[in-house]
Amino acid sequence: MAKRDFYDVLGVGKNASANELKSAYRKLAVKYHPDKNPDDKAAEDKFKEASEAYGVLSDSEKKQNYDNFGHAAFENGGGRQSGGFGGADFSDIFEDFFGDFGGGGRSRSNRSSNNRGSDLRYDLSITLEEAYEGKKQDIKFSTTEKCNTCKGNGSKPGHSPDRCTYCGGNGKIRSNQGFFTVQQTCPQCNGNGEEITDPCSDCNGQGKKQTSKKISVTIPKGVDDGTRIRLAGKGEAGNRGGATGDLYLFINVNSHDLFKRSDENLFFEFPLSIADAALGTTIEIPTIDGGKAKIKIPDGTQSGKQFRLKGKGMPFMRRGDYGDLYVQVNTEIPVSLNRQQKELLEKFREIENEKSNPSIKKFFQKAKSFWKN
Repeated sequence: MAKRDFYDVLGVGKNASANELKSAYRKLAVKYHPDKNPDDKAAEDKFKEASEAYGVLSDSEKKQNYDNFGHAAFENGGGRQSGGFGGADFSDIFEDFFGDFGGGGRSRSNRSSNNRGSDLRYDLSITLEEAYEGKKQDIKFSTTEKCNTCKGNGSKPGHSPDRCTYCGGNGKIRSNQGFFTVQQTCPQCNGNGEEITDPCSDCNGQGKKQTSKKISVTIPKGVDDGTRIRLAGKGEAGNRGGATGDLYLFINVNSHDLFKRSDENLFFEFPLSIADAALGTTIEIPTIDGGKAKIKIPDGTQSGKQFRLKGKGMPFMRRGDYGDLYVQVNTEIPVSLNRQQKELLEKFREIENEKSNPSIKKFFQKAKSFWKN
């Protein structure tokens, strides 16, 4: 089928200005756009035909070639015209008439994003034992919820928001500043594209109300200090039916009297007497799960020696294994001795000599060498 004359397609004369071409194409695009005519092949063909015509006639070089040679100017690749939209810029046209489709396209997406409710933060302090075991806890916080009276749209029951008279429902306005065109959020409707002319009496047109909420949260095993937990959709309600924000739990794990934590490992210091360190012994220590563990201390154990208890540390989050518990023994030197203790230590010192302790012997050898120098 032979192509129709592009001027006939748009319904304009050959002397039509750029604004007349744009206006003619806009009317046809609004009328035949596929979004307005779903499953209508004839409308889709008319939309493509109008788009191709505008793509040629809106370009000065292509328009001149078309005026001189007609459709033949673009056959066999001539004039770099391949049908469809051609080389024209349709962005401003589509942005204009998408508002006529009920606020669809980019404007609807932007409004939905602008109307999203705020995220909330809740700081929760727990003990190390609770971090080990995990827990369920009820928390109470102040937030906003969708107004039940207006169902979140901000208007009285039986009424609907009107299209903003300032921006025509686009949610944005344009202004020319020299050579540039600046697009800004509409100051009258704050980007919503709508105005509340009959506000709901319960929420004053906001679509949401301040309230106190109580929810049950689950703290998983293994959480560490500073862990952040996201609760989707538990934040503040959106404006005029917008999406609800999220609630973020920030976990603070309190310091423990006995255990120190590093990632999934725990550390514990155990005071050891001189006699037990020298002769060896078996000690019993507490574990984070509330149980006990025994450690055999060999004779001659030095102060600061660490013993590792595998799997006695904190659980890994969302895993079935555990970290380790490290027990460090620190030899305690008595500060107050009775007579019998002093006599025994004096006797021990009399029979002790440098040869019985290699480290002491080595130290004095170095010291004597230093003194000679």
